[in-house]
Amino acid sequence: MSLAALLQTPGVGLGLGGLLGAWGLLQPGVFGVALVLLPFLRLPLALGITLVVLRGLLLPVPEPPYGVRLEGTFQVEGGFTTRDGHRLWVKHFPPLEGGSYRLKGYLAPPEGRRNPGGFDQRTWLLAQGVKGVFHVERAELLAPLPDPRRGFRERLAQGLSPGVKEVMEGLTLGEKKGLEEAYLWFQRAGLAHLLALSGLHVGFLVASLLLAFTPFGRWRYLLALLALPLYLWLAGASPSLVRASLMAGFSLLGLFLGLGAAGVLQALGLALFLQLLWLPQGLLSLSLQLSYLAVLGLALVLSPLRLPQGIRGYLLGTLLASLAAQTFLVPLLLHRFGFLPLLSPLINLLALPLVALLVPLGVLKLLLGGLLAPLVEPLAQALLLLAQLSSQGPLLRWGEISPMGFALYYLGLLPPLLALYRHLPWRKAPLLTSLPLLLSLLSAWPKPLDLWALDVGQGDALLARLGGAEVLVDGGRPEQGEKVVRALRALGVQALEVLVATHPDADHYGGLLRVVEEVPVGLALLSPAFTQDHPLVQALRARGVPLLFPGTGSRLRVGRGSLEVLWPSHRHPTDDPSGLVLLLDFSGPKALLLADVPQEVEKRLSPPRVAVVKVSHHGSRTGTDEALLARIQPQMALIGVGRNPHGHPHLEVLERLAHHGVKVYRTDQHGAVRVLFGYAW
Repeated sequence: MSLAALLQTPGVGLGLGGLLGAWGLLQPGVFGVALVLLPFLRLPLALGITLVVLRGLLLPVPEPPYGVRLEGTFQVEGGFTTRDGHRLWVKHFPPLEGGSYRLKGYLAPPEGRRNPGGFDQRTWLLAQGVKGVFHVERAELLAPLPDPRRGFRERLAQGLSPGVKEVMEGLTLGEKKGLEEAYLWFQRAGLAHLLALSGLHVGFLVASLLLAFTPFGRWRYLLALLALPLYLWLAGASPSLVRASLMAGFSLLGLFLGLGAAGVLQALGLALFLQLLWLPQGLLSLSLQLSYLAVLGLALVLSPLRLPQGIRGYLLGTLLASLAAQTFLVPLLLHRFGFLPLLSPLINLLALPLVALLVPLGVLKLLLGGLLAPLVEPLAQALLLLAQLSSQGPLLRWGEISPMGFALYYLGLLPPLLALYRHLPWRKAPLLTSLPLLLSLLSAWPKPLDLWALDVGQGDALLARLGGAEVLVDGGRPEQGEKVVRALRALGVQALEVLVATHPDADHYGGLLRVVEEVPVGLALLSPAFTQDHPLVQALRARGVPLLFPGTGSRLRVGRGSLEVLWPSHRHPTDDPSGLVLLLDFSGPKALLLADVPQEVEKRLSPPRVAVVKVSHHGSRTGTDEALLARIQPQMALIGVGRNPHGHPHLEVLERLAHHGVKVYRTDQHGAVRVLFGYAW
């Protein structure tokens, strides 16, 4: 069948219409694409758009009354509760287990993303039909919630070592809570999809059931179909598992009725339409996006291929299937996770036979308990070992990808896809594919000259990008280190030219310990207040990073700009007066970073006029005095601050800045702040 014929089936039209309808509810400009496609897909496309848009407009996700205080008895399940028709996410530390609680707190809107590469709570909750967060201040457990699935879970764990138990819970039930380090192995090996229940697991399960029910003839299809809702109940209705169950259900029903299995694209489109009709905002779910893109890649690439029979065909088909799925996922994986395991297709070739055995064995173990443990244990240990060894393989690292970047990538995929279906000569495909690639490279050519104040709570972390070279100044507290690393990855920072720790307060150097573990560093500048046995000094030396303890007048050329140390002139007995005061030159515009130095130090500085000042000590009244502001005349002030008992930033500092006409940006109110000075060509 030609590519055009495949795409013009009614199921595909409904699915594409549902996609455009749900997307259009979020970004109305998308409806322009529908007008272009309407003459080709006609009724199915129009029906899909209309029904999903009507569903979104007539039954929107309700918005709870923010700011209202709540107190009473609540049922908490899976981290969520309901009140007055509103589904709410319960925010409490530690997270509340399922049960009946006496809760007291208040309602607030979900937070958006606070940092590049950070968690977007608003999008995550909206994808689940939730617009409210219940901030719990006091919780009293009244009774645990009965778990009818507890017996199944206990039987799954019987006779298994702790590590294997966690892997089997992931493979069988999609639970990843206890995996911790092992989950990182699976991610870096390109095997994390094995722990997210989807078509792979449903396929293995259905194949096993059909084999077991062979004596029942055609009725085996109906028996397997009836088992799918039970599996959804056991494992939880994640978007990827719902998609896989719907597609399998269409085929099983067709086979039972004698109509034959549903075509992959036809079933994929129908499943997408039904899921978005149920909840249009579900389009925002990463699980849904990854699941549908992977199957789309499999369907479009494998359909026209003719593979040889036997073991050679199996191996080639498995490898091509992994490559096809990965090819369609590349930009989304890089955008959301910052890396792509390059050996993933080969590793999957080794892992899939193990998973093909472990998934049905895991389902049987839910019923038979420890009886199957001697068989499951070595197979799961082999999978764990494979993930651990493969996690050391090479990774392609990338930053966040713009909408234009996504468009250019998929535009570049189109010529080889057309050639695969013989709509285009193969000799022309490379040339046409190279054009979007060239445009993408050209768009990345000018390097930014900018300063980022990252949101690390009550602390400082500033990233200066100086036209192709990056400088990180401080990293917040130790628990903020992972946020800083994710932000660096999202911004495309593969290595740091210079790392600066202004002084040895935990809210400045703590997160740098994690950064040093994950990111190559060319040179480290440390305040003279750091001792030789300090943990950061030891961590840097262990990585072979050259260290300098600079003083007034030290100057470095970095990229298209420069870094100059204005202070300290000598070692002080306390940390704050020994903080490194930096002047960053962004090839013209300048930024003054004051660390936590007090006013006595500021009076001894002789900085030039600057565009931006990072105020001293999170806005404490001890710094950023009137005389300094009069000398440097900044247009913008950055304050790294979070919830704190000190009252930072102090009112008199804010009034001082306002008096001088300085625009203030605070990380507690604005999240990460970017100041763009231009681009270096």
